[in-house]
Amino acid sequence: MGKIVRKRGISFILALVLCVLSLTACGGEGADSSKKDKEDDDKISIGMCFDSFVIERWQRDRDVFVSTAKELGAEVNIQNANGDPMQQKQQIEYFIKSGMDVIVIICIDSTAIAESVKKAQDAGIKVIAYDRPIKDAGVDLYISFDNEKVGQMMGEAIVKRDVKNGKVLMICGSLTDFNVPMVENGFKKVMRQNRNEIIDTFYADGWKAEEAGNYIINNMDKVVMADAIMCGNDDLATRVVHALAEKRLAGKILVVGQDADLEACQRIVEGTQLMTVYKPIEKLAQRAAQASVLLALGQGVEDPNLSQYDDGSEMVPYLKIDPVSVNESNINEVIIKSGFHLKEDVYLNVPGKMPSN
Repeated sequence: MGKIVRKRGISFILALVLCVLSLTACGGEGADSSKKDKEDDDKISIGMCFDSFVIERWQRDRDVFVSTAKELGAEVNIQNANGDPMQQKQQIEYFIKSGMDVIVIICIDSTAIAESVKKAQDAGIKVIAYDRPIKDAGVDLYISFDNEKVGQMMGEAIVKRDVKNGKVLMICGSLTDFNVPMVENGFKKVMRQNRNEIIDTFYADGWKAEEAGNYIINNMDKVVMADAIMCGNDDLATRVVHALAEKRLAGKILVVGQDADLEACQRIVEGTQLMTVYKPIEKLAQRAAQASVLLALGQGVEDPNLSQYDDGSEMVPYLKIDPVSVNESNINEVIIKSGFHLKEDVYLNVPGKMPSN
């Protein structure tokens, strides 16, 4: 806790040190070394545990978070668990021993790390659940997108294509990711309102995209009955569409996803994916980095979108970022003009459809 308390006076202490050095004209090697040691001691340290970098978007999250934290005077140590819950637990333990001020976690499995989260907090370290909630852990902040709204947007896109009283398949992500039920709830609500039958629900363990493709190939009796397929993210959608293409069904069955991966955006303009949900990652990562610094300084996070989330054992602060539904009609405005993907990349396979401006 002493390190965190000292950080509240970082600006004052540094200013005082600089003033003393100026008045005494102490500019030798010893003074420079002492000043550097002080700055290093006071610098905020953030440990960030990623699930993996297999999913395209996590690399963007990392880069924006690190850049923003650096601008705020903090150092970030990045760890990649490669989808292994036990490896992620070990990385959190490493951050605790290293005396981090804040640990930011993209959770793989809540059960595996809940004890380590408590241990970190007992050591005076703030813990942020980034984009995925950590159940029964009482984290200091959960920051993500409005996941129920993500599911609603997927469902609404299908309904707008006149799928009512129809049949839908759900290819969801891992059940250890507690965002999955939130997205599911939003999607199912829209399906119920429009009397669409969900004929089957499949969960891809560990978000392994190949499992989604295998499901399509091995369950063609259900697939051919479906008007639409909801995919938990665009990585799953990629394998689903590839499997549909093998059966000459790509573009004939509506497919929706989320994350606005490049391949998904390409499929939207090609006509084999109906829509994706764009989640402004830059905003999420920037806000998470800012919140990390505030928590490290012992300050609260204030935001009009701050609410609460029941993690199963207690209510934790939940900062929601609004997602955006993207289809062929607004992909240029939302994805290309924002610089999220280049126009040439999005229209790579259909250059004839590329807009002139």
